[in-house]
Amino acid sequence: MVGVEPYWELTFDADGDVDAAQRDRLLSGAADERVTDLLVFAHGWNNDQRRARALYQRFFTPFASLTGPEVRLGYVGVLWPSMRFPDEPIPDFEPSVATGAPGVPGGPGAAAVPPALDESTRRQLARVFPGPAQAARLDRLARLLDERSEVRSRLDEFARHVRDLVAVHETSPAHEFADDTGAGEPAMLTDDAVEVCEVLTAALESAGCPELLGGLRKRLWHGARELLRQGSYYAMKRRAGAVGQVGLGPALGLLSARVPRLRVHLIGHSFGARLVSYGLRGMPAGAGCVKSATLLQGAFSHYAFSERLPHDRSRGGALRGVQQRVDGPLVACYSSHDDALGRIYPLASKLAGDSASFLGLWERWGAVGFDGIQATDGAQRVRLGAALPRRGCVSVDAAAVVRRGGPPSGAHSDICHEELARVVCVAGRIESS
Repeated sequence: MVGVEPYWELTFDADGDVDAAQRDRLLSGAADERVTDLLVFAHGWNNDQRRARALYQRFFTPFASLTGPEVRLGYVGVLWPSMRFPDEPIPDFEPSVATGAPGVPGGPGAAAVPPALDESTRRQLARVFPGPAQAARLDRLARLLDERSEVRSRLDEFARHVRDLVAVHETSPAHEFADDTGAGEPAMLTDDAVEVCEVLTAALESAGCPELLGGLRKRLWHGARELLRQGSYYAMKRRAGAVGQVGLGPALGLLSARVPRLRVHLIGHSFGARLVSYGLRGMPAGAGCVKSATLLQGAFSHYAFSERLPHDRSRGGALRGVQQRVDGPLVACYSSHDDALGRIYPLASKLAGDSASFLGLWERWGAVGFDGIQATDGAQRVRLGAALPRRGCVSVDAAAVVRRGGPPSGAHSDICHEELARVVCVAGRIESS
C-alpha cells in the first residue's frame, strides 16, 4: 500500500463505474479524519495497480513537509484499467529491460531486436481488451509480428486487426470521449496501412530508438508494432474521458455534498490528466470542492480548453469552460523533452488528409503536455517556481526537471520531483509560508 496517511483508493472499471465500497469509505473517512485538503491523483498508462501505487507513494511523499501547519492532508489514488507497454520504464521505478539503466530503454548502442509481441505485453493487452474474440486478434497480431512478412497484405491484415481491437460500436457512448476537438478518428486508424507504418517507423528512428532491423519492408514491422501501441493508447485515451466524466465527476459531487468544507486538489499524469479534466466536466452543477487541478504531461489536445479552434472557428475544444469549475487555477505542466507527446502523439492524432506535408503538424495536433494550453482566452504561461494566478488556465514549463528518459517516450513519465509537488501546493494555496 501507499506509505502516506490517510490514504484511500477509488477504482473504476472501463465504463466508469466506481467501486461503491471504496467510494463510501472515502466519503466517511474524509469527514472522520478531519481532512482539510484532499489530493486526488489519477495515473496515466500503467501496467498494473502495483506500479500505480508505487507512483503515488513517490509523488505524495514530499507533501507533508511542503504544506502549512493548518493543513490536514488526505490522499486518494485513482485506479482505472489502463496499460503501458513494458518497454517504457518509468524513471526511478524500474530498469530498462534492454540496458538495465533507469529510464533509458534501448539507449545508445543498445542491441537491436525484432519487433515482437512479447508475453508481458500480450498479457497486458489481454487485460485491457478482454474476451475470446480479442484474444484471437491478439494471437494473430503476435504471429504476424513474428513472421514479419514482406508481403504487403500482411501489413494490411495487421492494421485491420489493430483497428478491430480498439473499435467500439457506432452507437456506444464511448464515441463521445474519443477526441478533444470533435475531429473524428485519427488517420492511423483509417489510412493506408503501409503509409501509416512508414510514418511511424520514421518517427521511431527520429526519437532515437536503436537501429531497426531488416530491409525496408521488414523495418516497417517496427512501425506496425508502434501502430499497435498507439492504437491501444487511443483506446486508453477514450477510456480516460469516460472514467473521468461518468465516474470521477459524480464522485466529486458526492464529496462536495457530504464533506462540504473539504478542499479537493486534482492531479493527473498523461491520460490521467485527461481523466481528471473530464472529471471536471462530469461534476454536477454547484459542486465547488475542487480548488486546483494540476495536469502533468497531459496526453490530450492542447486545444481542448479552447473556445474557438484556430483552424475551425465554428468549433471549440471538448473541455472549453471547465476551468471555471475549479475554484482556483487549472495548471498544465509541460516539457519539450517528452518525446511521446512531442514526436509520436501528433502523428497518431492527425486526421486523414490533414497536414499532408506534415508542416504545422505539431501546432494542429499537439498535446498539452508538450507545449502547454493553447488558444484559450486568458491563459497564462509562467516558469517553474513562479507565482501562479488565483484562477484560470496557466501553463508551467517544467522542462528543467521533466527531462530524463529514453526512446520511445523520452521524459513523459519523469514526474516525481519535489518541484512539481510544489506546483500542486502553490496552485492549491496549501504551501508552507
